[in-house]
Amino acid sequence: MTDAPTFMEPAAAAAVLVRTLTQPKPAVTVADASVASGLALRDAEAGLTWLTSEYRGQYRITEAGDVVHVFPTGFTKPWETRQALRDAMDRIGAALAGALRFIVRAWLLIAIVAYALIFVAIALGLAGRRDDNRRSDDSGLAGVLLRLVAEAFYWTFHPFSPLAYGVGRWDDGAPAWRRAEREGPKVPLYERVNRFVLGPPVAARDPHEDRARILAEIRALEGRIALADVMRVTGLPRELADPLMARLMLDHDGTVEVGENGGIFYRFASLRRTAGDTSARERRPAAAWDRVDPPKPLTGNTAGENLAIGALNGFNLLASLWAFSVDLTLENLTRMLDKHHVYVPVHDGAPIVLGWIPLVFSIALFVIPAVRAVLHTRERSRHAAEAARLGVLREVVTHASRSEGVPEASLRTAVRIATGSEPTERDLARRVAEFGGEPVVTDGGAIRYRFPELESDAEAASEDRAKAPAAEAALGAIAYDTDR
Repeated sequence: MTDAPTFMEPAAAAAVLVRTLTQPKPAVTVADASVASGLALRDAEAGLTWLTSEYRGQYRITEAGDVVHVFPTGFTKPWETRQALRDAMDRIGAALAGALRFIVRAWLLIAIVAYALIFVAIALGLAGRRDDNRRSDDSGLAGVLLRLVAEAFYWTFHPFSPLAYGVGRWDDGAPAWRRAEREGPKVPLYERVNRFVLGPPVAARDPHEDRARILAEIRALEGRIALADVMRVTGLPRELADPLMARLMLDHDGTVEVGENGGIFYRFASLRRTAGDTSARERRPAAAWDRVDPPKPLTGNTAGENLAIGALNGFNLLASLWAFSVDLTLENLTRMLDKHHVYVPVHDGAPIVLGWIPLVFSIALFVIPAVRAVLHTRERSRHAAEAARLGVLREVVTHASRSEGVPEASLRTAVRIATGSEPTERDLARRVAEFGGEPVVTDGGAIRYRFPELESDAEAASEDRAKAPAAEAALGAIAYDTDR
């Protein structure tokens, strides 16, 4: 009786290969790895698959049908430095944005609403200074300010105030707060100000989203998938799609196969097994070019909301400048509102509470959106470039699955629709080279682009899919049931 063969963990086999293949060749076969390391062929294959995932390797197929592992950067990760810098900048940006959002929320009522009400209250107090002969029961500056703010709130928001009614909404005569109850919850004021200053919030992307879509695509395609299918659902370039598939093969018992035409595809027979209806065809997930989100808006508010916030902030800015012009310190404010004495301003320092604080915050609440507006144009350009890449990918994948060339006019149209401008020859050549395209001149003199690797891969996957047994998806008879 012989012992059952033991299998190394892929990561352990990969560690052996990294030590023994100290100078990885441009191309490595499973036999090369086995001879150099002394590993069994099955362990060498598992180790190479793990390394392909870890170091962004790629697969190549010889005319004889042999699978070759290619490591363009060897067993190094030069992209990690760039990625680390991007991650660090993202973390710094997120921290700054979080701090700014906290400041905006914390100072919202002070920097915008409360200051606007205070300045309005001061104006109302000065207007009624000559007409109101009643002696105030309030004592000191705190009492004066509290009374003025309370009056301002009352005259601004009470149900009979004109400001409580929406502009252009005289259909039922109901106040705005009553209509809001009927129309449902609204975006809170502080969130609209946050959007005005820092832009709309961005939803976090699910890190497993691409994997889930690929797995759904695998099941919909009878467990056989080509690289073009992976690119269709993820939008990833080849240099990222290859290592991702290597990782999926390790995690989901997949294998890399070679078709009779030399095309390479991935087989995941175990992912087909289902407790559902095996005769029903799974629906393919949406393509990446059909899921392109619109460009992120500058604020996410309506034009009227932005105008109202800007006007309110502008009012505070002008009011703070007026406070400087009249030396409106807290002491002078008390003298100004005293109805029984002639107001004589006394220069006793710069107005900080009613001058510097609202001035600085009002300027900041204008400068930050202005800077974002400049950066927003660059973001829209990057969005257009990505949309153009996905548009080219759509043409490439669609035609490659039919084993036919892509007309140059179709590629130009895809780029023009996404970017709004005609692509240059250099730009078009760069986009085609990204997917391994080759120009071919037809008999009529027109240029078409062929993508031999993607075409042969798609053909090989399609041929194997046609031969896939239905039994792969079926479950066996129930041998044990806890309900019985």
